Amino acid sequence: MDTEPSQRSEDTAESPAITDLAWGSVRLASGRRFKDAKLYPGGAREWDWRETGTRHSPGIQPADVEELVDEGARIVVLSLGQHERLEVMPETVRFLEEKGVEVHVEETRRAVELYNRLRRERPVGALVHSTC
Repeated sequence: MDTEPSQRSEDTAESPAITDLAWGSVRLASGRRFKDAKLYPGGAREWDWRETGTRHSPGIQPADVEELVDEGARIVVLSLGQHERLEVMPETVRFLEEKGVEVHVEETRRAVELYNRLRRERPVGALVHSTC
């Protein structure tokens, strides 16, 4: 598993920039690449759906976003895939809202643009699905 340790000191670590998105590839400013990415203040790693049993339907579940909140994300951007085939469970949005986390759900290209804009303003996390 390709991981980058969190180097977060209270609200100071910036989330990594995404420099390129292609079918099956998310590239960060550091040069690291992932098929699907889990991004958070101070770090990034491969988003391995097998860890939580995620499927396109019912989609992103609370267990997928817990790490983002634990790493200090105050905003979370969830991508639906480039053809918007990945769903988001209502429980996931509710979980984030109950934690006081602002949630955005977008098609992957729009999600990446939003994430890159927000990452300079506040602690942000994202789940980026690079394919369908």
